[in-house]
Amino acid sequence: MQKKINILNKKAKFQYEILDKYTAGIVLSGTEIKSIRNSQASIAESFCEFNEQGELFVINMHIQEYAFGNYYNHRPKAERKLLLNKRELKKLLKEVNTSGLTIIPLRLFLNEKGLAKLDIALAKGKKLYDKRETLKDRDNKRDLDRIKKSFN
Repeated sequence: MQKKINILNKKAKFQYEILDKYTAGIVLSGTEIKSIRNSQASIAESFCEFNEQGELFVINMHIQEYAFGNYYNHRPKAERKLLLNKRELKKLLKEVNTSGLTIIPLRLFLNEKGLAKLDIALAKGKKLYDKRETLKDRDNKRDLDRIKKSFN
């Protein structure tokens, strides 16, 4: 049985308001998937972007070089193509162009078949006061949990 790979973008929910979620496949080479299976990847600073042909790519996703990859190894910060249906791609492209939204990766994982998948989200950037509100809500929830625990 293979171990669960679940690489998260923890900053995403704090910096962005999530509007819509999609699951996309990723085009990877052999050494890239081996590094992901060893949990040597990061999507913290990455984002998604369309090229001239209307294809979606993930930019700035870091996959560490595979230790036993010799000269067949991949570039750690290469652009990687995302695989979605045409209908989903057209919808995302329209939303990004018209309303100025952005596409960010939320989670990198392996499915049951062992294929790497990326959960992406159509998101809107939060303002500073929204971020402060989020911090305040988080602190209030933590305090309430402490009070509940002391009564039990």
